[in-house]
Amino acid sequence: MNILLTGASGFIGTQLVSALKQHQLTILSRDPQRSASKLGSQHQYLGSLSSLSDLNDFDAIINLAGEPIAGKRWSDSQKQAICQSRWTITTKLAELIKQSDTPPHTFISASAIGYYGDQKLQPIDESFEVNQHTQAEFTHQVCKRWEDEALKAQSEQTRVCIVRIGLVLGRQGGALAKMLPAFKLGLGGPIADGQQGMSWIHQTDLVRMLVHLTEDNSCSGVFNGTAPNPVSNKSFTKALGKAVNRPACIPAPAFGLKLALGEMSTLLIEGQYVTPKHALAAGFEFQYTELDDALAQILA
Repeated sequence: MNILLTGASGFIGTQLVSALKQHQLTILSRDPQRSASKLGSQHQYLGSLSSLSDLNDFDAIINLAGEPIAGKRWSDSQKQAICQSRWTITTKLAELIKQSDTPPHTFISASAIGYYGDQKLQPIDESFEVNQHTQAEFTHQVCKRWEDEALKAQSEQTRVCIVRIGLVLGRQGGALAKMLPAFKLGLGGPIADGQQGMSWIHQTDLVRMLVHLTEDNSCSGVFNGTAPNPVSNKSFTKALGKAVNRPACIPAPAFGLKLALGEMSTLLIEGQYVTPKHALAAGFEFQYTELDDALAQILA
């Protein structure tokens, strides 16, 4: 397939490029030269979508672009950057698909489990409907419009898959890379009361899921990009401490995180217990279903 990929230089995108090496890739990048040096000169590179009037030449689009949601404190300008970096490119891709005479048959677009907001101990799958309180939460607002823009591309000719990505575990990026230094020093511990859900997925399984959804033409709709067995923050903390052979009993109080991080602290204090019902129903098989096994492989 000829695939157009956005967000290819990111933590997951870099691994996805390697996983799709049997396909022809065109990579959208603000700095094509830098991306080529990182990802390889064998791919095609595109500096902007503005030069395209349609996407007739592509079989599939995979859209992973977006400003890191936990990269900086959520000032008004940072919130705007988080939103626009996702909404603008997704809207443009959907428009180009609709303008195509022979559009791509597949559009895979990222979202996040932040769509579900804070749901305490309630188990969540793709059928869960959020309430009015959740609709007011920033993470839901980001994801809802992000998904709505992607779904505009759906037609008899183009199937759309939305992947609501959870906590991706990998050594070279994501939340785990930020957590490891403290835990290796024995300074890790549960956050707030430790009961909030952590819906994790091994980096390999997320990449495999994206490939599966791209190559299986029977898949469409929303898919939770999480492993089948979410855990509490307290359980996650205990497992990570065990994996690095260090105690993990220094708590991080909610009030301290709110002072330090402001509204962004909700990413740590709140959570969800999300399961991948649709991916399992679509025949996707996880390599890592248990947290201990995932951490052992990553930290080996």
